[in-house]
Amino acid sequence: MFDQVREKGVAITGIGQSEVARPSLKTPLRLSVDACMEAINDAGLKPSDIDGVACWPGDNNNGDGFSPVGPLALKSVLGLDVNWFGGGYEGPGPLAAVINGAMAIASGLCNNVLVFRTIAESSARLISRDATALSKKTLGRDSNFMWQWVTPFNVHSVINIVAMYAGAHFEEYGTTPEQLAQIPLTLRKHAQLNPKAVMRTPMTMDDYMASKMISTPLRMFDCDVHCDASTAIVLSRREAARDGPNPPIRIEAIGAAMNQPYYWDQVDLTAMATADVARMMWSRTDLKPADVDTAQLYDGFSILTLMWLENLGLCPVGEGGRFIEGGHNIGLTGVMPLNTNGGQLSGGRTHGMGYVHEACTQLWGRGGGRQINDPHVAAVAAGGGPLAGSLLLVKD
Repeated sequence: MFDQVREKGVAITGIGQSEVARPSLKTPLRLSVDACMEAINDAGLKPSDIDGVACWPGDNNNGDGFSPVGPLALKSVLGLDVNWFGGGYEGPGPLAAVINGAMAIASGLCNNVLVFRTIAESSARLISRDATALSKKTLGRDSNFMWQWVTPFNVHSVINIVAMYAGAHFEEYGTTPEQLAQIPLTLRKHAQLNPKAVMRTPMTMDDYMASKMISTPLRMFDCDVHCDASTAIVLSRREAARDGPNPPIRIEAIGAAMNQPYYWDQVDLTAMATADVARMMWSRTDLKPADVDTAQLYDGFSILTLMWLENLGLCPVGEGGRFIEGGHNIGLTGVMPLNTNGGQLSGGRTHGMGYVHEACTQLWGRGGGRQINDPHVAAVAAGGGPLAGSLLLVKD
């Protein structure tokens, strides 16, 4: 039924990631080059084979710790000749660049698109502790349709908004702090098996409960950790990808829908845009949630991960707390291995692209000590609130 859906003609053929550090002594541009050249080489290609470049959010934040390198800078330093390049903040969140790159290939504009995401928030925090806070007034932030409504009311961080949705989930479904704790606790265990993870010290339930309450009911260990890193993938036409060194990883389906007003308090407080995104993704494939072997889901805050689990159908809506209780179901040998590299809570805030990188790492069997048993299908999702997107990836 879905053979002609165009994203199915696009495959991931190579991946790369720079060092992940808090902070890195390398410049963001150096990190970007490291990741991108690794991805190009991994795909068995040369820079001259790349005819498209995509990044989120791109050069509009160039120089800032949130997006210090965009497509224009990377194209220049690698000497790429491209038919298409793209960036921009709006769209389905951190996976927008992957989705845009896939559409460029599906429409015939490109054959091989380099997609990357560089972040240098750890270095930025050395200069200013509030470098990434919403309270730090910038032209881009103050002119943004969403943030202009909240920053005048002293919303200092996204967590002040997300905490309200966590509270709603707790109240409506009976989710408990002990249940939510299993996400950071389990991901810390996974991070201990990832040499690049920035947080590998063992964590106990007592450690979690003793951590500082940041915005009730979310604690410090419910928040992702800033780092400096760059992550890259190469997207290629699927028919050409078969000649490469790696089994192509097909983009089976994309989720990017937003069927409600663009603001977090005008949507289901226990789902946000995740339900729209998931509904679209599953409508574009014959596969079902039961076919998913691993989930790499956004954990900017742990409650967002729980919402993704529920609304992607990986556990029943409202049952997320009970599903993750004890951590067994989301561990490496569980029914739904979650964020196997430690996610952003312990692996480092690589902001969306890290999930794609880890999904491919697992599907290609490169996970080392954290490798799960013979995965073929991975669900990837990133973002929260209205900025959300998802991918269903299948190893050919």
